[in-house]
Amino acid sequence: MKKHIKVIFGFLLALSVAGCQDLDQLNEDPNKIKDADPYLLLTKVEKSAFSLQNIDKEYATRMIIQTDGESAYQYFKWGSMGFDRYKDLSQNKKMMDEATRTGKGEYLAIGHFLKAHLFYDLTMTFGDIPYSEALQGEGAIQFPKYDEQETVFVGILDELEKASNTLKLDTSLKGDIIYNGNLQQWKKLIASYKLKVLISLSKKQKIGGIDVAQRFNEIYQNGGLMESNADNGQITFFDQAGSRYPQFNSSSYGSSMYMSSTFINLLKELKDPRLFTFAQRTAMALEQGLAESDFTAYNGGDPTVPYAENEKLVQSKNISKVKSRYYQDPTAETNVILSYSELQFILAEAAARGWIATSAETLYLKGIKANFDYYAQYAKNQAQYYTLENYQTYTAQATVQYKSGDLNSQLQQILTQKYLIMFHQAGMTAYYDYLRTGYPELKIQQGITAPTRWQYPSSEYNRNQANLQQALDRQFNGSDNIRGVSWWLK
Repeated sequence: MKKHIKVIFGFLLALSVAGCQDLDQLNEDPNKIKDADPYLLLTKVEKSAFSLQNIDKEYATRMIIQTDGESAYQYFKWGSMGFDRYKDLSQNKKMMDEATRTGKGEYLAIGHFLKAHLFYDLTMTFGDIPYSEALQGEGAIQFPKYDEQETVFVGILDELEKASNTLKLDTSLKGDIIYNGNLQQWKKLIASYKLKVLISLSKKQKIGGIDVAQRFNEIYQNGGLMESNADNGQITFFDQAGSRYPQFNSSSYGSSMYMSSTFINLLKELKDPRLFTFAQRTAMALEQGLAESDFTAYNGGDPTVPYAENEKLVQSKNISKVKSRYYQDPTAETNVILSYSELQFILAEAAARGWIATSAETLYLKGIKANFDYYAQYAKNQAQYYTLENYQTYTAQATVQYKSGDLNSQLQQILTQKYLIMFHQAGMTAYYDYLRTGYPELKIQQGITAPTRWQYPSSEYNRNQANLQQALDRQFNGSDNIRGVSWWLK
């Protein structure tokens, strides 16, 4: 009898232990992954970091206008921006933590690059931002201080150095939707991105203990930069749910969004075939049977007048829409955060400034050629406009030929062509170039100046007001002003 009791007791004890184990498993939140291979996180972080965030820059840089209402960006009336990039940074930190835990340094290297890119985006948007005390983990520092922008830039450059030094080319990278695991291309992008950050600091001689021009020259001399459009830092879109071009099926693109005269007139003045890829012929031109390649078939609206004035152009059928491929093609073109073409213009500017000893003209022409090649590849049914012969004809024009002269005249040429490669590309880069150099020349409403930053999100006023106010006092005499001048512009 005792023997049977012991057996039953043992059986019940086993059931009890198993039951406890099952209960522990049930109490675990399946949405909170304790441990995961870093490649499971990489794809999501890359997709967000390389995405076309919005088209605000197209309004601000006078590429497009709105005709059925007032666009805050077109009329330079914007306010605050969110801190959503910190969510991306949090996901990136999780990936980096897992890379450290699993000893997969290749993911750690990419994490350093993505961290630099995301913080660069944040500081260019606002100025001083939470940096050194941000991303410390849940509950560690609830109210992070705002670091001075110079400190943030030093940190960004340090992250890029860590990315270069950590990246080993004898490993593989799963989950990579940018270069399909090609670490050699990642190495080129990281080196090239350092130059993008440094050229944005052209108003500064030194940052921390770094001589800006000297560091730029060292990176250039070391080589290992992007070599063609195949190395573009870009995300490719596919015709499947969650992977389509962001403006696909956009109702605004198909109805109220039209081209700005600033952009259209520049392209027409230069007889630039990219016009045919960016814009549609006016309704009047279509009725008249004008060819797609006829520059007179295109017209834009004035970005500075009340939107009702441009609506009159719509009614008279004398204004061009954005090219239909941007909202009818689910794959359209890639979104590029740094292209080989942009790199050539960055190098051309550096050469004009005397930072590197090479020909600014050669680099300027390479930048144009690279962008022609890009659209020949990605703009469907447009390759006929981007042949070698068309490129040579275009660059032989007096209006396009590179003319050496004083720095301002060289910057005007370089940055105008750099502006033309950024339609729906490279985030706010073209606008930041304008703030930094005055080029390209943008038409602005009389009596106002262009905003230089965005206000901090309202959530920071609610949860981190003391640190925020300290940052505002330090930068802008206490005022969260969209025309406050951040350190990088002084």
